[in-house]
Amino acid sequence: MTEANPFTEDVVAQIMRHMNEDHAGDSRMIVQALGGRPDAESALMSGMDADGIDFVAVVGGEDVQVRIPWSRRLTERIQVRREVVRMSDEARDVLGLAPRDGR
Repeated sequence: MTEANPFTEDVVAQIMRHMNEDHAGDSRMIVQALGGRPDAESALMSGMDADGIDFVAVVGGEDVQVRIPWSRRLTERIQVRREVVRMSDEARDVLGLAPRDGR
């Protein structure tokens, strides 16, 4: 039996809006480095649940679905931010990019 998703549709929509408006570059890096799509031209968050985050990446002009699991099952909204920051930092490291200022 699967546990219920602790994140309501409105919370997921708010997180997606923030990610897609303010962090599209981070999404692309995460998909490239951690989602197995180094050829992604762009990526937007398309959903999430307690177990992972979903993106739609553009690869060769085509939309490709990419799901990346969290490091652990999430139960609270604050954990989402921490996981995305962790993923972004890990992606920068994998891609050989300098760490973000202040981290």
